[in-house]
Amino acid sequence: MATARAQATMAMAIFLLVALSTSQIASSLRPGNGLGVCRASGYLPGKSGNCNPDNGSDCCKDGKKYPQYRCSPPVTSSTKAVLTLNSFEKGKDGGGPSECDNSYHSDQEKVVALSTGWFENMARCGHRIKITANGNSVYAKVVDECDSVHGCDDDHNYEPPCDNDIVDASPAVWDALGLDQSVGMVDITWSDDE
Repeated sequence: MATARAQATMAMAIFLLVALSTSQIASSLRPGNGLGVCRASGYLPGKSGNCNPDNGSDCCKDGKKYPQYRCSPPVTSSTKAVLTLNSFEKGKDGGGPSECDNSYHSDQEKVVALSTGWFENMARCGHRIKITANGNSVYAKVVDECDSVHGCDDDHNYEPPCDNDIVDASPAVWDALGLDQSVGMVDITWSDDE
């Protein structure tokens, strides 16, 4: 009798494990859950400093916790993102020189920085991406990372880490798209230049 109970208990445990595993897999395949979702990997404690507030920079505040992302949403032929305004010139709000070429870039150049996950450890350096907003499109060169992990220090203009869906663009990109720079953030789509 005890072995029959043990076998029944074991069969029930296996059934429950299979059922829970199946529901977890199904849940991860639903839109908005699991696969393709990038969640914060940690939080960076804020530290204020000498932040240049040009172009509406969000400056770090002491003690505030800022989300960090090591990933970005999957890239498609029409990847949804947020376009932000950034100067890549020396002494402006972009912080240090661009990651890809260790250089500063004129505000007249069509250049961008991508969130950490999209930047792919410099794999997109020098590549052109197509940015579309309000029915207009422009091509821009990737020259920098919009760091989604580090921030609140001198190298990052005492700004918090970028969100995981940012295309940080020069004024020339905004002008080419016919966008009002005073807005500071606009929903866009982008894709790799094929």
